[in-house]
Amino acid sequence: MGKTYERIDGRLRAFIEKQPVFFTATAPLDGDGTVNLSPKGISGSFAVVDERTVAYLDFAGSNAETVAHLRENGRITMMWCAFQGPPDIVRVHGRGEPVFRDDPRFAGLLRHFPDIDPTPHGLRAVIVVTAELIRDTCGYGVPFMSYDEDRDLHASRFRREDDESLSKYFEKKEHIATSIDGLPGLPLPLPGMPSPPAG
Repeated sequence: MGKTYERIDGRLRAFIEKQPVFFTATAPLDGDGTVNLSPKGISGSFAVVDERTVAYLDFAGSNAETVAHLRENGRITMMWCAFQGPPDIVRVHGRGEPVFRDDPRFAGLLRHFPDIDPTPHGLRAVIVVTAELIRDTCGYGVPFMSYDEDRDLHASRFRREDDESLSKYFEKKEHIATSIDGLPGLPLPLPGMPSPPAG
């Protein structure tokens, strides 16, 4: 019942761009390490860069497991489910990389997210994923659920932070600079947000 795709385009691209939430799964190389599964759902924070590449904005939070795992080994799976309409589940298995604020590519990558102001959310990095395997499955067991609206709590919490105070917030958290399993996480102190690219 599943199908494998060579690229992210057409119906497949339209489906994943339409979903209000997706999930990311990563793990360390150590077989005893902690597998991490995270929901992502701030409108406008996901983009299809090209037929084999997707990206999403990594915002402030109380840990940085995904960042740490990607820095160690790059493995990631992303998943979208149809909670409305015809049943479907799409997974992109690939290699991911956190592109941090002081990376020369960072400002250019922000162009892929024209509908979101990342400033209120404490943007930490852009996660760029290159697809190695793209598949969909039936999704018959996924329930119908309605999407009402995004919560405003994340922006409300972090819009009162500037780069300096945000960096201090991260430094106080146990699993930001270092993962649960002791891997390097978010590099601190947090660099300032770069100026938007011209044009």
